[in-house]
Amino acid sequence: MSHNFFKISKFGLSLIVLGLLAFSCKEKPKKEEVPIAEEKVEPEQTWIALFDGTSTDGWRGFNSETLPKSWVIEDGCLKSLGTGGDLGGDIVYGAKEFENFILKMEWKISEAGNSGIFYHVQEGEQYESPYQNAPEYQVLDDIGFPPPLEDWQKLGADYAMYPADTTQKIVKPAGEWNTSKIVFTTDNVEYWLNGKKVVQFDPWSDDWNERKAEGKWKDYPDYGVAKKGLIGLQDHGSFIWYKNIKIKEL
Repeated sequence: MSHNFFKISKFGLSLIVLGLLAFSCKEKPKKEEVPIAEEKVEPEQTWIALFDGTSTDGWRGFNSETLPKSWVIEDGCLKSLGTGGDLGGDIVYGAKEFENFILKMEWKISEAGNSGIFYHVQEGEQYESPYQNAPEYQVLDDIGFPPPLEDWQKLGADYAMYPADTTQKIVKPAGEWNTSKIVFTTDNVEYWLNGKKVVQFDPWSDDWNERKAEGKWKDYPDYGVAKKGLIGLQDHGSFIWYKNIKIKEL
């Protein structure tokens, strides 16, 4: 074998190796990327608007056929003028009762203000106020409200039953907007405040019944009994603004 042939063979072998390397290094087609799962956004048509900023249709006073003059529309908000007190001035959405639901709204309150969001409200001459039978998501100016205050009286609590989790609760000063959400089903209830879950409990459980029997509601046998009722808002003598009130049935 000649020396020149050996040199050519070595050259040809090098070309083959380089070709194989180039083929193996060729960029492989990318796998189809799978999008990261995101929180499901419910279609807007699944929600019922209880207040859209323009009309008070459906709203009336508790045990009344008309809306009290102390509730008005102001800048797209349903505003309480703060003329109520422990009794009187509260309103309900009387057009429909709700059982299992997600209720959302935005609100702001005046300094040292006090209000609340009711659900499963029952009406009748035997009741002077929604709180005598309906659970309440407490709305309060924690910062400006004069002490003393029990934890079960503070913002985000299931009033007089379950205090809000202070490690999760975001408290804003009076005059700033907050978001609240109530999720109610027969085996689980959640209260959310400014994007954080602050209360969770099992309605009508042994723990629930013990708290009712030993606390503020021991003299109110109808408290929390109803499994279906009206949505209500409290006028407890403070300026309070509510907007974007909507509900989805579960």
